[in-house]
Parts: sequence; C-alpha cells; structure tokens
Amino acid sequence: MPETVSASAGFAAPTPVIPVSMLNRLARERLESAFPLCWVTGEVSNLSRAPSGHLYFSLKDAAAQVRCVMFRSRAQVLGWRLENGQHVEARVLVTLYEARGDFQLNVEAVRRAGIGNLYEQFLQLRERLEREGLFASAGKRALPAFPRRIGVVTSPQAAALRDVLSTLGRRAPQVSIVLYPTPVQGEGAGAQIADAIRRAGERGECELLIVCRGGGSMEDLWAFNDERVARAIRACPLPVVCGVGHETDFTIADFAADQRAPTPTAAAELAAPERAALLARLALAEAALRRQVEQLCEQRGQQLDWLARQLQHPAQYLARHRERLHKLQGQLAAALLQASGHARGELMRLNHRLLLNRPDPARHAGRLAALAPRLQGAWHDTQQRRRGDLDVLHTALSHLNPQAVLARGYSVVSNSRGQIVRNSRTLEPSDGIAVLLHRGRVEAAVTAVFDDDDDPFAGGAIASAARHE
Repeated sequence: MPETVSASAGFAAPTPVIPVSMLNRLARERLESAFPLCWVTGEVSNLSRAPSGHLYFSLKDAAAQVRCVMFRSRAQVLGWRLENGQHVEARVLVTLYEARGDFQLNVEAVRRAGIGNLYEQFLQLRERLEREGLFASAGKRALPAFPRRIGVVTSPQAAALRDVLSTLGRRAPQVSIVLYPTPVQGEGAGAQIADAIRRAGERGECELLIVCRGGGSMEDLWAFNDERVARAIRACPLPVVCGVGHETDFTIADFAADQRAPTPTAAAELAAPERAALLARLALAEAALRRQVEQLCEQRGQQLDWLARQLQHPAQYLARHRERLHKLQGQLAAALLQASGHARGELMRLNHRLLLNRPDPARHAGRLAALAPRLQGAWHDTQQRRRGDLDVLHTALSHLNPQAVLARGYSVVSNSRGQIVRNSRTLEPSDGIAVLLHRGRVEAAVTAVFDDDDDPFAGGAIASAARHE
C-alpha cells in the first residue's frame, strides 16, 4: 500500500493513483477528441510492410517526425506503391498506441504532395464543364461496329502505343492504324493533344479515334485534364475512345469522350471487335444458314412430291369435271321440276280461295231491288219528320224575335247613357230618352214620371196594345 502523509503535517491532500494503462487510455481519448481528422504533409521514411498487410512508416520534415500506421483495409485501396523518400499528404487521426505509449498517426488516406491543389482544380473544372453540358450522355456517339481504319492520338515513344498496336494486331489485323503523334506529358502537352485531335477530325481519314496514355501520377496525367483537350474531343466529328492511365485514374478527357476505357489496351479492345470472334460468329452464321437452306430444300422437295401426286392428265381432269357437270345438271332439272310442282299447287290453292270469296252479282242484285223501296220509304218518312220539327222551331224562334215584338206595337226605351229603361223611377223630368220602334227611332224628353199606380194612361195603353195585338 502506498504511504500517505497527514494533512496536519503541512502537506496537500493526496491525488488518486492510476495505473499506466488507464493513463494511456485517457491520453488517447483526449488526443482523439482534441484533434479531428486532418491532413499532414511530410516525407516517408522507415517504411515497413508487415505480413498482415499493414504499413508502418514515419512522416518527417526538417524539424520533426511522427510515427504512422496505415492498416491493410486502407492500404489495399491506395492505388499506387508507397516508398521511402516520397513527399506525401496524409489524412490522419491523431492518437496514442496504448500498449507502448507511443504517439502515432492512424492514416486514413494518402496522396502525393501537391496533388491536393491539382485535385481541387480537377474538381472545379469538371463541375464547370458538366454544368455546360459538355459531358451530357445525349451527345455521346456510338462506336462503329466494324471500323476499317482507326486513328491513335499519343506519343510515338509511349508504351500505350505499343499496347494498342499489339492488341489491334492480335485482335483485328485487318484494321489499318493512323498515328497522330503528340507529347502526352509536360509543358504545353494539353494544347498539342487538342491540336492532334482536331487534325484527325479535319483529315477525316479514320472512322474512330483512340486517345491514350499509360499510367502515372496525377501530375503525369495532367495534360488530359486540360479544358482544350475536352473541347477538342467534343468537337471532333469522329467517335472518341479515351484510355488514359490505369483503371482507377480518371481525367477530364475520360468524361468528354464518347467511350471511356480503363487502360489503353481496353481502349483498343473497345475500338475493334476481335477477328477470331467475328470469324467464329461468321462460321456459326454460315452453318445456321446452310442448315436453313437444307431444311428449306427438303421441305420444297416434299411439297414437290405431293404436288406431283396431285398432278393429273388433262383428260382425267376434264372427265371428272364433265361427270360433275352432268350431276349438277340432273340436280338442277330435279330442282326445277320440284319448284314448278310447288308453284302449281300454290296457284290452285289461291284459285280456290278466290272462287270462295268472289261475290255473286245476280244474287246481290235481287236483294238490292228488295231493299230499294224500303230505303225510299224510310227516306220520305225521315224527311217529313224533319220538316215538322223545322216548322215547330221556326214558330218558336218567331215568338222570341225582338223585331216581332216591336211589330206588335211595343217599343224599347233607353236613357241618355244607352241603358234600357225598365223602371220609370230611373228617369227624371227633362231627361233625354231614345225610343226604338219597329221601324225607326225617336229621341224625346221626359215631361213627367209616374208609378204604375199613378199613371192614368197605363191601363189604356196596355188595353190598346192588347187590342192592336
């Protein structure tokens, strides 16, 4: 047990005692939380490759160095070989190896020094050209199926040219090759590559163009990230296959090309079909065509045999049709005889119905003579009866005729408003009246008005009228 000193003896309170493993773990946690993922640049030294696939090395500069580890899962996707003396930029996690208490960097990714700026330029150029539509798939052209002449834009000293020539010589020896030489690396290489592509398009002596270069660093391939190269590819009237670098390398030319190949060899394979495969396909097609022709000939032979069996001498043909004609003639005669018998029976039936329904004029004439006197007597009686009814109606109408009443000495008196006077009380002395007689009309004035009881002329007038009537 560790000794402790009493506070009363004049010392401070004791601090906790922790083991080394806990100290290293706390230090590691503090380091990892204090430093996020960051990029560190330096020179690779003391590089060693463990059998497990992990890489151990140091990054150093003129004043210091730091241990680094890159685990196998990260090292496998590096895409290039890490060597001592290389200046690199590493994306790292600052940490502590607890077992030995060593300060170290866990490396997540590595790129060559200076590639960061180039990569940023690459991304900016790609984004700008993509916004312009330079990489749009709608503008991509299909490669010719069977090209007879292929152009190659590369350096005459490039290994990529030998790969393309050997691949095409092996796969398609019938294809002619036209080289458009140009530098593929160094100052001004981008402009010269673009000029070579334009020259190939203007000459128009090829059906397809291959732009290729072997592998290398991003700086080595930078000529194919030139904007002028991309625009020359899109403006070229020939379909363009781009095979630059290795499978993991991408350049602006790859995005602008009609077809991207991972390597120059793959570009040659895309450009021309393999002659042996074409010959094999041709042989298969020839065999299939031969089988089809043989089957067709066999079918036509069988059909010819069947037709030969069906073929007859014209005399047999005429005899058969003559027999058929006689048979049809007999059927026609029987049909006509049957139809005429049926029509004759129908005619007899209709004649019988006509005889049954035809009227007898002699019999109806006697009956008509017997009915005529009765009709005349009935007409005379009806005429006399109607005449008597007419006289009665005429007499009744005469009694109701106003002119007949006026003719008997009566008159119609109306006041000045044209209203008929039925009561003497509706009149006043000096009122104007109109008297309608049987013949004519009289206008007069009232001199006196009397009731029936007071009128001294009422009785006499009525008696006079009665005598007149």
